[in-house]
Amino acid sequence: MSGRRTILHVDLDAFFAAVEQRDRPELRGKPVVVGGGGPNDRGVVSAASYEARPFGVRSGMPLRTAAALCPGAVFVPVDGRKYAGVSREVMAILDRYSPLVEQISIDEAFLDVTGTEALLGAGVQVAHRIKRAVRDELSLAVSVGVASNRLVAKIASDLGKPDGLVVVPAGEERSFLAPLPIERLWGVGASTRRALADYGVATIGDLADLPVDILRRRFGRHGPDLAARAQGVGETAVGGEAAAKSVSHEHTFNVDSDDWEMLEQTLLALSEGVAGRLRASGVRCATVAVKIRDSSFVTITRQATLHEPTDSTDEIWRTVVALTRREVRGMKVRLLGVAASGLTEQSQLKLFASEEDRRHRAVEAFDALRKRFGSRVIRRARLLDAQVRAPFERDPRRLPLADPERRRRE
Repeated sequence: MSGRRTILHVDLDAFFAAVEQRDRPELRGKPVVVGGGGPNDRGVVSAASYEARPFGVRSGMPLRTAAALCPGAVFVPVDGRKYAGVSREVMAILDRYSPLVEQISIDEAFLDVTGTEALLGAGVQVAHRIKRAVRDELSLAVSVGVASNRLVAKIASDLGKPDGLVVVPAGEERSFLAPLPIERLWGVGASTRRALADYGVATIGDLADLPVDILRRRFGRHGPDLAARAQGVGETAVGGEAAAKSVSHEHTFNVDSDDWEMLEQTLLALSEGVAGRLRASGVRCATVAVKIRDSSFVTITRQATLHEPTDSTDEIWRTVVALTRREVRGMKVRLLGVAASGLTEQSQLKLFASEEDRRHRAVEAFDALRKRFGSRVIRRARLLDAQVRAPFERDPRRLPLADPERRRRE
């Protein structure tokens, strides 16, 4: 057992909705739907409070469907910058408990606490400490799963929601998973579930009992992996080995737009978000891509390889603007996205030239100020003049330019 690791999966419960209920006491105890400004807005549910879920409201469903299911729901616009700021506060708490923390989304992360037992106690004790710290300092609830690998820890935290703590002792992974429905297992979507039903598989235990050669014949290389996961065997690496291979942000407009200035401003805000995440992770990107979806839901993606890897907002923005300009003539745009890939550690890059070095130090100083005092302490003049916040926070279509005369002159 000496080779066993202790992995925690920490998941914020109904994160966006919980933040809104925390900050607006009048929403507490009410069904809250985050996404759009009202029940008749176009778009989808970003988060639903636990009071809304018994009505069948779930993330990803159209807002109008949510309104029909839960007529008494309170609809709240997405405030992406606020949620990102709270997420950073949560991750700062997690960093106290392990040097190996891997954030996998805005509201969840893995920790490897194998080496911290002597200082902080066993995994379950660390989990209790984390839950208490997040509640006391941020007035939010988290669910935590504790297990010997990422797969089982993630499933455990899901089962504990809301505000739960589920511990799976080493050696009991297979028996823990066995009675759970097959859809709980990572990598089992609708088509795989239908295929497994041909063999009478309804639970994870049923899958674990199937001979591996049957799964290999039916699913190819994916078969043995399915068998291993059904037996509770999963990846343990947290951090570098499982680091993200790309960084992206996207925004869906409430009203389809062919306003080039607004599209440019949206691309700038998206580029700033992507570049900020690159710098925070200490990496640069070699490839930049833009995603464009039109009013007919046709989606195109264009990408470009840069001359040198970068974490510069301006470099990313200029590239995606050039890619977008060629595609959107005569098009009404419903969604824009910016992605960075081909990530490289900064230590592997050549030394900056002096001018680049000065620019990078200035950007790092701005990032430090934003982290300490909030994302609005320093803002780009172009976004400030246009009163445009990050597009995943608020739709710039609704925010008129501060100087209409300037816009006509341009």
